[in-house]
Amino acid sequence: MRITVGHTPDADDAFMFYGMLSELIPSSEFDIVEVIDDIETLNQRAKKGDLDVTAVSVHACASTPDYTILRSGGSFGLGYGPIVVAQNNFDVRYISDSKIAIPGRMTSAYLLLQLMIGRFDYVEMDFTKIPSAVADGIVDAGLVIHEGQVTYAQHGIAKILDTGEWWDKETGGLPVPLGINVIKTSLGHDVIHRFDSYLQNSIKYGLANSQEAVKFAMKYGRGNDSKLIEKFVKMYVNPVTVDMGEAGEKAIRRMFHMAQDADLVPEFELRVAPRL
Repeated sequence: MRITVGHTPDADDAFMFYGMLSELIPSSEFDIVEVIDDIETLNQRAKKGDLDVTAVSVHACASTPDYTILRSGGSFGLGYGPIVVAQNNFDVRYISDSKIAIPGRMTSAYLLLQLMIGRFDYVEMDFTKIPSAVADGIVDAGLVIHEGQVTYAQHGIAKILDTGEWWDKETGGLPVPLGINVIKTSLGHDVIHRFDSYLQNSIKYGLANSQEAVKFAMKYGRGNDSKLIEKFVKMYVNPVTVDMGEAGEKAIRRMFHMAQDADLVPEFELRVAPRL
């Protein structure tokens, strides 16, 4: 079965798909056609139903009714998440009145920050350019995702807010729902279950062969050294990535209940694959 699979050009996604895309976890059923795009582009493509399977922001589920959430492959923070950075003399009391660079309106980072501080003035920007824009004073603050969460200090700027810390306290320790993989519901329950298991096996292979998987992921390291990339990968490829379990599903549903209460997303039917 030919199946299009979209993922981001990011080290954590590459690590998860290493076993699958390197054919170290072979499949007699799925013929994978790899598609690589940044997360906001994949969010927009999911709105149109372009791909059979794709990585998306959890936030994007509110706009992608044709898809079911896979239980494997999620990026969940464990007490940490996207951060807000600013110049060192920034007074966090004025954050709600500031212009903040965000990595996309459909990203979970944007939704989390709105839940945390309310609506704010923003400008969308390529996530790789946000730290420099903050350092150069182009924006007052920036919402940072991916490896920028561990490299921002290289730009001489400071962390002023951590959405993951806020979420952890707000929810009593639920994992922070950020990215997930979704599959077209029309493919049917059997295909969904088998692909979910296939992806889970790929993630397990990467974790069991982490040195090789990190080396594979370095193609998306954006010039960072392997130790930093390994640190970032281990943050977002964790036990909840292998299987979101009850806690991961509860976290996703909690996020959308909060967002609907705040009138940030419409009501919709959230579809999650059966347990593996």
